Formats: sequence, structure tokens, C-alpha cells
Amino acid sequence: MYLTPETKQELFKEHGKGEFDTGSAEGQIALFTFRISHLTEHLKKNRKDRVTQRSLVRMVGKRRRLLDYLKKNEIERYRAIIKKLGLRK
Repeated sequence: MYLTPETKQELFKEHGKGEFDTGSAEGQIALFTFRISHLTEHLKKNRKDRVTQRSLVRMVGKRRRLLDYLKKNEIERYRAIIKKLGLRK
């Protein structure tokens, strides 16, 4: 399994407010980014996997909505997470 509970805790600890703060927007964005990168690598090897492709598109949309929320309400947190994760604007 690529996403162990320890990996999740590490992501939330690094990007969220604490290792058990799973509800913060930054933590969720970091988790989606990790999962998106994993699915992207999977799709490079398995081009015809349409179920994974659909899941990837849905996940990118969820991450986009979270980023839009941060941009609208707390621009500094948005800029920090974009810079930290190396995402495009």
C-alpha cells in the first residue's frame, strides 16, 4: 500500500497544524497532491486505465476547490501552500 497511516500522519504534521489535524485545508491539499502524483505515475505505465483516470480528474478538482477556498478567504495561507508544494498558480 502506497499510503500508510504513518505517511498520512507525516503529511499532516508537515503541512497541517499538527499530525492529528486532518481537517485543515493545507493538510488535505498536501494529501491530495501526494495521491495525485501517485496516480499520475500509475497512469504513465497504464495508459488505458479509465477508472484511475476518472479518479485522478475528480481528485484534481477537489484540490482545486480547496485551493480556491484558501485563495478567497486567506491569501497568505494559499501562497504558502502553493510555494511549499511547488504547485502552479
